[in-house]
Amino acid sequence: MEKREKEMIYFANMFTGIIETTGTIKKVIKNGSNKTFWIESEVSSAFKIDQSVTHNGVCLTIESIKDNMHQVTAIDETLQKSGLNTWVEGTVVNIERSLKMGDRLDGHIVQGHVDCTGTCKKIKEKDGSWIFTFDFPEKFAKLIIEKGSICINGISLTLFNVKKKSFSVSIIPYTYLHTNMRFLKPRDIVNLEFDILGKYLLRQIELK
Repeated sequence: MEKREKEMIYFANMFTGIIETTGTIKKVIKNGSNKTFWIESEVSSAFKIDQSVTHNGVCLTIESIKDNMHQVTAIDETLQKSGLNTWVEGTVVNIERSLKMGDRLDGHIVQGHVDCTGTCKKIKEKDGSWIFTFDFPEKFAKLIIEKGSICINGISLTLFNVKKKSFSVSIIPYTYLHTNMRFLKPRDIVNLEFDILGKYLLRQIELK
């Protein structure tokens, strides 16, 4: 066990929504219906081939590493279901490695499986923090509640002002400065993953 403790043991496809760093898209390569991205970040050189890492909340597999860059590929289904199709050279993305054994769950349980995209409706600065309001497809309204959790571009956030087709979140200065939230503008597309506990509960109710 001593040897295992010295290694970085990760849980596959389990994240917390606490962003580790941001990366910048350096190259986009279209491969048929798929797209391959080369991303530069301060943690790229520490990745391992076949490792699962979320990029703006989308779980992608590390395919190649070169200096301070890493390569990932998104298949057509991922491109259509998320905002990855809008990535171009210079796009800044949020990065989180999967949860390590023994880590605290500081955010909430995130799978890196995006449910849909949302649209930034408005941004309001308020006493040193920022309030972001997003629109989302009404069919997912059953999966959000006031003061519940949601993952936006990979960030674990708390909901408020929940409506049938919109909600708001409050962003503190640290999160604003250390994620790509600072680059968001009204009408920008974001990736949304709803709380997995809510999904299981809704499924149980529907089956009954």
